[in-house]
Amino acid sequence: MTCKYPRLTFRLLCAITALAVAAGAAAAGPQAYVGNFKDNTVSVIDIGTGTVIATLPVVSGPHGMTQTPDGRTVYISGDNSSEVSVIDTASNRVTRTIEVGKTPHGLAMTPDGRTLLVGVYGDDRIAFVDTTSNAVVGSVTVAKPHTIAVRPDGQVAYIASQEPGKFALVVVDLASRSVLRTIALDKPPRDPEFSADGRALYFTLASINAVQVLDPTSDKIIAQIPTGASPHIAAMFRNAAAGTVVVQGPGELLLFDPATNAPLRSIAVGKQPHWMAATPDGKQVFVTNEGSNDVTVVDLATGTTKTIPVGAAPRKVVVQRTVAKAAAGGNPLGQPAYPKRRAHRLDTSATLSGSRPAPFAGFARVPHGAGPRMSRTQNKVYRP
Repeated sequence: MTCKYPRLTFRLLCAITALAVAAGAAAAGPQAYVGNFKDNTVSVIDIGTGTVIATLPVVSGPHGMTQTPDGRTVYISGDNSSEVSVIDTASNRVTRTIEVGKTPHGLAMTPDGRTLLVGVYGDDRIAFVDTTSNAVVGSVTVAKPHTIAVRPDGQVAYIASQEPGKFALVVVDLASRSVLRTIALDKPPRDPEFSADGRALYFTLASINAVQVLDPTSDKIIAQIPTGASPHIAAMFRNAAAGTVVVQGPGELLLFDPATNAPLRSIAVGKQPHWMAATPDGKQVFVTNEGSNDVTVVDLATGTTKTIPVGAAPRKVVVQRTVAKAAAGGNPLGQPAYPKRRAHRLDTSATLSGSRPAPFAGFARVPHGAGPRMSRTQNKVYRP
């Protein structure tokens, strides 16, 4: 800001105004983007104030969501369409629509931000979209691709294939865009998610009240995390003190210890929770509640929550994150392929009693500030 006033008073006024403008710019932080399935809109939430600052019309039946690593672009697929909407986060406007094929479901981004993966459920294929041109540049056949997890090193993707009678996780090589192998499953896979360090793949199965923990080096299930009814998505976010699971039946966010895969505590959220995303520091998780038309913001350390009303039937959510610049000799994100976890202090006053729960035992939801109570739930689990 330039001031050309001769008097000191005016110069001081200009300086104060410039500082105020700079402070306002500095105060601008990450935003959360929530896809409202029944409204065909995206709600934009200012994380600092916890309020909706914009509502954007998007493709019909917003389903999958992802973002570029720099947070400048958000992509959202339309379950009732054949398109993906592209949102510019600087202006919070839809800048274009990409034709990808029938009934696109899950979306995922490569770590370098150059390629968008689209699960084209109706056409039985994964479409590869160049994020510079926003054009489809290739595809690979995968039956009924639902959701997608890209390994943090960017070499492979695990696809939840829901082909009836042939349920599987399909492993795709991203360099050659070809299928490497298939991991057969007894139940339909719902969602796979890599831990931030890439050492574990957490995935859920329909009708199974447990999270499956897979070792990507062997493609073997090495543990199961018992949950309440209908776990949907499980993740170990970067910088988070604990892993988290969205459990739809009881309407809760389950915290677990990633070292032991033991449940720690459950925090009540809204009705029929669907998805989650963490803030860049890993301290808060945004949970969408499809049945109550709102988002629950959970503080992982204290267990306190805040509710933000959004549109009708919110499903997917992404939260902008800060990404380091590329370092010489490193990967495009300036991070080692499998960085060490950084953990914040976690309040474990509401952990389950005992050093480890009985295998696949159920447990009750823990209200804020109360100790847990053990109860029996369905012990039906998938065994590889």
